[in-house]
Amino acid sequence: MHGGAAGSDPRSGPPKRFPVAAVDDILKDVLGSYLREQSYEPAQCRDMTKVMAEVIKARVKELMIPRYKIVVVIHIGQLNEQSMQIGSRCLWDPESDTFSSYVFKNASLFALANVYAIYFE
Repeated sequence: MHGGAAGSDPRSGPPKRFPVAAVDDILKDVLGSYLREQSYEPAQCRDMTKVMAEVIKARVKELMIPRYKIVVVIHIGQLNEQSMQIGSRCLWDPESDTFSSYVFKNASLFALANVYAIYFE
C-alpha cells in the first residue's frame, strides 16, 4: 500500500471503470432506432453516421465517467455479398483504456459502431 495523499500515485488509473455494458446498450438502442427501417442510400447513410455518432457521444457523456476521452466511429455499408476489413491503431493502455463495439444488420445494410474510451491522466 502506498502512503501519502490520495491520488499521488501517477499510475493509479481511473477511480471508476468505464461501463462497457451500459455503452453496449446505448449502441444497440441508437443503431436499432435509427436504422431498423433504413434502406442503404449512400448520401443518407453518410449523414446518418454523423448524427448517430453525436447522439452516441452525448449519451455516453451523460454517464458522467470522469477523465475519459470518447471517440465514436461508425461505418455503414450495403449488404451485398461482400466483406469488409476494418482496422485501427492507437496508443493504448490496457489497464485503463477500453472500447465497446456493436454490429447492426437489416435487409439492406450493416453498421458497425465503435466507442473508444481513453483514460486521460
